[in-house]
Amino acid sequence: MLKGFFNVPTPVNEPVKAYAPGSPERKELQAALAKARAMQVDVPMYIGSEEVRTGNKKSMSPPHDHQHVLGHFHEGDASHVEQAINAALGAKHAWENMAWEQRAAIFLKAADLIAGPYRAKINAATMLGQSKNAMQAEIDAACEFIDFLRFNVKYMTEIYAQQPPVSGNGVWNRLEQRPLEGFIFALTPFNFTAIAGNLPASAAMMGNTIVWKPAYTQIYSANVLMEVFKEAGVPDGVINLIYVDGPTAGDIIFKHPDFAGIHFTGSTGVFQHIWKEIGANINKFKSYPRIVGETGGKDFVIAHKSAIPKAVAVGLVRGAFEYQGQKCSAASRAYIPSNIWDEVKGYMLEDLASMKMGGTEDFTNFINAVIDEKAFDKISRYIAKAKETDGVEIIAGGNFDKSKGYFIEPTVIVTQDPMYTTMCEEIFGPVLTIYVYNAENFEETLELVDQTGPYALTGAVFSQDRYAIELATTKLKNAAGNFYINDKPTGAVVGQQPFGGSRASGTNDKAGSMINLLRWVSPRTIKETFVSPEDYKYPFLGED
Repeated sequence: MLKGFFNVPTPVNEPVKAYAPGSPERKELQAALAKARAMQVDVPMYIGSEEVRTGNKKSMSPPHDHQHVLGHFHEGDASHVEQAINAALGAKHAWENMAWEQRAAIFLKAADLIAGPYRAKINAATMLGQSKNAMQAEIDAACEFIDFLRFNVKYMTEIYAQQPPVSGNGVWNRLEQRPLEGFIFALTPFNFTAIAGNLPASAAMMGNTIVWKPAYTQIYSANVLMEVFKEAGVPDGVINLIYVDGPTAGDIIFKHPDFAGIHFTGSTGVFQHIWKEIGANINKFKSYPRIVGETGGKDFVIAHKSAIPKAVAVGLVRGAFEYQGQKCSAASRAYIPSNIWDEVKGYMLEDLASMKMGGTEDFTNFINAVIDEKAFDKISRYIAKAKETDGVEIIAGGNFDKSKGYFIEPTVIVTQDPMYTTMCEEIFGPVLTIYVYNAENFEETLELVDQTGPYALTGAVFSQDRYAIELATTKLKNAAGNFYINDKPTGAVVGQQPFGGSRASGTNDKAGSMINLLRWVSPRTIKETFVSPEDYKYPFLGED
């Protein structure tokens, strides 16, 4: 084994490509989109060294063109969950005993593969499979995942370098960070390819082996992530990718004695159910499982009477409607003071009128489709109900159509009731609800913001008054794990704004920081005494 204290490359955030007309990256991405649309892929599960094809095929289609088939994936059953667990446990000894710099090199290579030869492919897969426009795919599937990989390697070395500050005379105190005893279950969402990659990769980086179940609506790009992992050199069995329904996976995983932890992003309801299942089976596990989850949000924007109307409008439009409001951090409720409301409204309506909606292959479309028919139906019911409710007005959007794709217009609701349904319940779509408050009631409205709903993921305040900013920052300290001043509540960057919330929004273990990686290790303290005592008697036992 090599000997040395190795320094890893200093991470920097991956530059975001612009995809402007005529640019090389635009041409490359358009070619990748055309190639992907022209073929149908056959996507296996990846368990140990095997590519598992069950013959139980499920089709994959773009949400914005649901009659077009991109390919099929092979759905598994309970036997494949068991197979994946066994593969993970079988790979564990060799993986956790591999020198850390070798593990680091694998994930650094994965980052460079995505930055280079896989960039267009992973972005195209995200655009087609999850209906993200070119910019949203670039900042997610390429840049954010590259950042996760590179920064996490740096955080890993910093964790390993943390040692007891004192060793007494004749003693050497050491601290090692062991991977958890057992396997990790990574349960990943549809909305961010970067999250789908990071949840298994971050735990694997620390020496753990993984059973990974992605959302069915993200499998198309998950397959490309697995191609990257394999080319980067992730050994067989370290990350096992399976496609089974949630209850089937949970019934086996959450009763298995070697279950060591879950890395989750998804809905609050699912996470709470998982927590109950783990608790009900707590006596079956060899150790107490780590439960790490980022869940729902009902993210807010509050403007002070001193706020700049145009800045507020842009923050709302971008924060609420980029990626069709399907970000955990998306602005979903807003509190606008009466003195600037007319200006904010005017700017918003002007921006919304200029937005085009359609497929991701047309780069002039800002708005694309929501993820599937289930989401479409849920979101459209909220809009339909708002149209029938007194004291509620839809001032923009309100239309939807799923004949070709799951398209819902960016919809702005204004309510006279700050506790109206769409101010409180998570919708996860392109719906923003606004409450216009008396401009002199800022402090009272802050209380309202804090007490509306169970979530605490992201939030933003717009103000040019530093006293108001300080007041909001203090009053809303528990209302958002990521708090923004004079900016939209979305767009956290790895290495700059670690992401996560508390209350019903998750365990706040901050993806994109050292905090998250610490959850995937179990420290062991080692004390070595160089010359052991040979007499039990202490000095105080001596006679006067």
